[in-house]
Amino acid sequence: MHIVISEFMDTPAIEALRQRFDVRYAPDLVEQRDALLQAVSDADGLIVRNRSQVDAALLAAAPRLRAVGRLGVGLDNIDQAGCAARGIAVVPATGANARAVAEYVIGTTLALLRGAYFSSEAVAAGQWPRPALSQGLEAQGRTLGIVGFGGIGRLVARLAHGLDMRVIGCDAALPPDHPVWEETGVAAMPLDALLAQSDAVTLHLPLTAGTRHLLDAGRIAGLRPGAVLVNTSRGGILDEAALAGALRAGHLRGAALDVFDQEPLPAGSPLAGAPNLILTPHIAGLTQEANTRVSDMVAAGVTIALTGGAEVSAASAP
Repeated sequence: MHIVISEFMDTPAIEALRQRFDVRYAPDLVEQRDALLQAVSDADGLIVRNRSQVDAALLAAAPRLRAVGRLGVGLDNIDQAGCAARGIAVVPATGANARAVAEYVIGTTLALLRGAYFSSEAVAAGQWPRPALSQGLEAQGRTLGIVGFGGIGRLVARLAHGLDMRVIGCDAALPPDHPVWEETGVAAMPLDALLAQSDAVTLHLPLTAGTRHLLDAGRIAGLRPGAVLVNTSRGGILDEAALAGALRAGHLRGAALDVFDQEPLPAGSPLAGAPNLILTPHIAGLTQEANTRVSDMVAAGVTIALTGGAEVSAASAP
């Protein structure tokens, strides 16, 4: 059986797959759509991250495909209905990068609240902007609003509680009387109320027709003045132009974006040059430890999907 890997994956997990399958590891295929379609023509398995589009055209080009591994958790780049209709297993790395994302959220939230880390060049040049940087905020006692309360959101809440923050949340799939709210010590409330009360807001939602531009210009204007915003979920969930405008107008204290409506971020984006803005290239879930967990989980899941678990069992037998 043949597996194509179109984006980067940890070497030990690739070698584990090569013990059982013919593997083509070609992370440059994500940039070569036609070559990717040709490569999957005889593939039984395909492993991707978030940029390879497993859409109807790719599925049509891959008549033998039986498993799609996703090195991450978001599935908006995978035609799930099309896979289900063909009986193709979709194998995400659920939970494997949660700690990496949660630590990114807490780290950037602290940096944005403190506001002291954007002047390195000035200090190195001999300037001394001490008065301007002496008005930072502490996390203790401030309110963190978590939009989307799945596994990552709950881990963010636990870390935030360790900083003595008040944590509130909203999730359309979890009614206010769901036991998870009491179990985690998080107060559930509607989205608009959460935005108005939060000193910091973090987004943890899948991108769907219902969540696209959930944070539009109106909701961004409804954020508490001086709040900070972190998005590690999907770029299409917020209006980037409206966010840039809110930063330039001083309505928000700062923002950190790891995901964008278009990736890579195109030249001329309204985000370019916006003040107090941290931009990272979709790496919140990527650490050495998370890469290992994600790759190992997907390699094992794809192996089970292609072999029914028989080869995994045989390999682990004494």
